[in-house]
Amino acid sequence: MRCPYCRSTKTRVANSRLSREADAIRRRRECLDCKRRFTTYEKVEDITPLVIKKDGRREAFNRSKIYQGIKKACEKRPISIDDIEQFLDGLERKLQESGLKEVPSTHIGEQVMNQLRRWDDVAYVRFASVYRHFSDITEFMEEIKNLAATKGNKESA
Repeated sequence: MRCPYCRSTKTRVANSRLSREADAIRRRRECLDCKRRFTTYEKVEDITPLVIKKDGRREAFNRSKIYQGIKKACEKRPISIDDIEQFLDGLERKLQESGLKEVPSTHIGEQVMNQLRRWDDVAYVRFASVYRHFSDITEFMEEIKNLAATKGNKESA
């Protein structure tokens, strides 16, 4: 393992334990050159399906790409990082358990948008504006009207 601080490969494991979810081993390591400590996680490599992009390209599922998009949408909103990570854990698990070799990016995007809608209207609209590529303010306003109508129906029920 390479030290993230000095790039040395001379490291030792100071201690190991299971992660909270017991799906990974958390290791505290110490660099023998610079003496700094860092944490690594070891987990079984899961096989997730390829993602079929809108233009037909196929690429590996990239959890961090989805995480960054959600995090940006939730910036300064009352949604915790733990909630985001739990959602992503569940999404990734569903994809792995589906047994599919390929999944459309739209399927993943819709699941993210549905979760954001449940969490926070502002985060949902932020994500939707990027995901749906609103070309002008009219499309943006239409999405807000639809969201307000949906919320109004739920409150009157």
